[in-house]
Amino acid sequence: MEFTSWLALAAVCFMGAISPGPSLALIIHNTVQGGQGHGVATALGHGLGVGIYALITALGLSVLITQTPALFDIIRYVGAAFLAWLGIKALLAKPASGAVEEEAHGLRGRQGAFEGFMVAFLNPQLAIFFIALFSQFVHADTGWREGGIMMLTAGGIDALWYVLVALVLSRGPVLAWLKAKSFVIDKVSGLVLLGLALKVVI
Repeated sequence: MEFTSWLALAAVCFMGAISPGPSLALIIHNTVQGGQGHGVATALGHGLGVGIYALITALGLSVLITQTPALFDIIRYVGAAFLAWLGIKALLAKPASGAVEEEAHGLRGRQGAFEGFMVAFLNPQLAIFFIALFSQFVHADTGWREGGIMMLTAGGIDALWYVLVALVLSRGPVLAWLKAKSFVIDKVSGLVLLGLALKVVI
């Protein structure tokens, strides 16, 4: 892939990453509830999910998802159910405490990474987005090398963006303010996630 083509690809991936949606709501919620490590783990998991989708698309497998209605619907409904579960979980969450238990960090990190990955991987709209995007860059003999570049570009940019969001939100004064408003943030995040789940189904 030529460098100019890669720059164009990276620019579009960046614009897609910064677009608000369920991913941003999840990063904010997990950072406020679990602190910096929880938010960063969620961001890295999300980036991995995006990267895998990018690789699948580059190798032409995502066409199967978009052209097979039954499979597409299964992914869509499972994704909607997962978003709804996250929304209910956020609505029922207790206000964030001032301190996060040390022994819970490892568990929170794994949970955050799993949630971030699933929000990305269970979003069939990513397949459509990447098909539209990669159609400008994928050719008949696109192989693992080019696919790997696209995977690292899309997943890496996504992960770096949300890691940055988590780091900014977890800074002292910012995190203190967010924790003070955690009840409102949880309720808004929950409603956003439930609304997006309903939108996916409809």
